[in-house]
Amino acid sequence: MTEINPFIQLRRELHLIPETGYEEVKTQQFLLDYIAKLPQKNLEVKTWRTGILVRIAGSAPTKTIGYRTDIDALPITEETGLPFASTHPGKMHACGHDCHMSIALGLLTHFASQPLRDNLLIVFQPAEEGPGGAKPIMESAEFKAWWPDVMLGLHIAPEYKAGEIAVKPGLLFANTSELFISFKGKGGHAAYPHLANDMVVAASAFVGQMQTIISRNIDPLDSAVITIGQIRGGEVQNVIAEEAYLDGTIRTLSKETMDIVWTRLKQLAKGWEEAYQCEVNFIPGSDYMQVDNDTAQTEQFIDYLQKNYPQSYIACKEAMTGEDFGYFLEKIPGFMFWLGVDSEYSLHHAKLNPDENAIPFAIEVLTGYLESM
Repeated sequence: MTEINPFIQLRRELHLIPETGYEEVKTQQFLLDYIAKLPQKNLEVKTWRTGILVRIAGSAPTKTIGYRTDIDALPITEETGLPFASTHPGKMHACGHDCHMSIALGLLTHFASQPLRDNLLIVFQPAEEGPGGAKPIMESAEFKAWWPDVMLGLHIAPEYKAGEIAVKPGLLFANTSELFISFKGKGGHAAYPHLANDMVVAASAFVGQMQTIISRNIDPLDSAVITIGQIRGGEVQNVIAEEAYLDGTIRTLSKETMDIVWTRLKQLAKGWEEAYQCEVNFIPGSDYMQVDNDTAQTEQFIDYLQKNYPQSYIACKEAMTGEDFGYFLEKIPGFMFWLGVDSEYSLHHAKLNPDENAIPFAIEVLTGYLESM
């Protein structure tokens, strides 16, 4: 029987206990228990809410290198059928954060015994999927005390094969804004629509009309997406709905385009209030800043890949994916890259099943790169 890689095993154990944003209690304890078993001579550990910060003292430090992993899961019912599938009903590591954590633990394990010349800060960040943990953890006293000079991170990518790394300088991921809209009108009997203001009709029409913002207000050479992932309205089949709700997301490649989308949405809402005799409100959600890779830092990493892993490097284009890692890169030079995991199912899919061979590969690449910095 082939012995399983220890960090693949850690990933499977973490996959069993997925927890959503700021509820990662078991996850935090699992990580703390593992960290406690490592050589402690060069380690300092702090907790922040359900997150963890670990600093490994360098042998002759002139700077601090930061590495971030996210730790939360999604409110999705797993359908993989794996023997290590989620034991938490309705929750799943469907975005690869279990893989991300195991890679970070691999780096921590290596450098706890063999420290870099410089300090290394590993951040186990909660709530990436929502409500967003990057910005508040950066504002914490714990993070500020160990503020890094460089910040690195990765994200799994089902569309690339294990053993492949895709990256580019500049814009990598889009601006993202959560979209929650409520419609409130007047309910009534299904037989008397003229005596009511039907919010299912109002919300449905709004879904179609908002797409004209993209097709008629945004430069065709720019990119923007409005996606409504959930519509809710009414409770009984023969009663006209008094309320309806739209939940979705906006993705753009620039802040200016995001501003245009929001301005037009609010203008549409005012028109809808007149046309459908209703009240339209936008419910606050999370906003994620674009991931903008520092050119010098990214090119240094690309040069390392081309010299040491020439078959692995892929020059990619920007994606409409959202990631709150962008808040780190707003203040700290660094980069994020895609790590191939070759899954036929996409991120956030209930059957996502990453190729676990990507885990030891990523640990090897990052260990070598950090030692070369």
